[in-house]
Amino acid sequence: MGADAEARDLRETAHAAQVKELIAAGALDDPDWRAAFAAVPRHVFVPYFWTGRGAGHERLWAEDPDPERRARWLRGVYTDTPLATRLRDGELVSSSSQPSLMARMLEALDVRDGNNVLEIGAGTGYNAALLCHRVGEDLVTTVDLDEEITESARTHLAQLGLHPTVVTGDGARGCPSRAPFDRILVTCTLPLIPHAWPAQCRPGARLLAPLSTGLIALTVRDADFAEGRFLHTSAYFVPLRGAGAAPHAPSPPRHGLPYELVDNERLQFLLILTEGALHPREALDLWRREGRPARERFGVTLTSEGQWSWLDDPRGPYVWPLGDAGAREQSV
Repeated sequence: MGADAEARDLRETAHAAQVKELIAAGALDDPDWRAAFAAVPRHVFVPYFWTGRGAGHERLWAEDPDPERRARWLRGVYTDTPLATRLRDGELVSSSSQPSLMARMLEALDVRDGNNVLEIGAGTGYNAALLCHRVGEDLVTTVDLDEEITESARTHLAQLGLHPTVVTGDGARGCPSRAPFDRILVTCTLPLIPHAWPAQCRPGARLLAPLSTGLIALTVRDADFAEGRFLHTSAYFVPLRGAGAAPHAPSPPRHGLPYELVDNERLQFLLILTEGALHPREALDLWRREGRPARERFGVTLTSEGQWSWLDDPRGPYVWPLGDAGAREQSV
């Protein structure tokens, strides 16, 4: 067996093993998404990635002359973990998301045949490829602010013969030329929901986006109203860049918190979600009083007048303005 054939077999074996792992973990219950993950190999979209932090960054890539480093690259690609694919001045700009989280997000998006889908954050193109397999390339649009990222995504997609619409532009503004959309999938963390997105949706559309450290699933009624709850899972993504970007990455306050709760995920989620509306001590008291509520008890309402997060009931006693919505909406 030649070296190329051996490398191909190793990659195919690793790909098949990861799909089995995702199924066993309960991340791929839907047969349509099982077929998509089986058909789309991750290694095509991650020809290299970075490991380590700070000055210790190391680049692993598919064509490394060292066979051990090539093997480390392949193991990394087919490990269920996010991978740093693009750094700029030492800062993470783009990544390939954790495959099990991607699978859960795609299933939660509830895509149907014939849906027109917009992805905010092109990344490597892997997500767009999975969407192409599910609904067809003519119904997939992916947007990213960075021309290097979109060009790379186009190249990766073309290697599999896929040509969805890849747009270089500010994702916070959506893509009006391809609207209306039935589904919007966001792969970058938000300070709030840009109003342009529901305005480009059909009534009844579903919008899934990272917010705080969770995933909000909104149902769009019309251009001026969307509402929904968080999924149970945690989610950490590169922040949105462009007009709708946060002035800083979300980071919960730690001062004044009991030591044993400083890194509690549920409390961090509430602290970030209510930043600017509740003092950390108020948020902590609420969290304890309400039985340390899980993410799925929280939701978000978006109207033409603003955006609010809430606990249990959007018309109940616990409702807070979501970020500095008014100031940022004017810029979006």
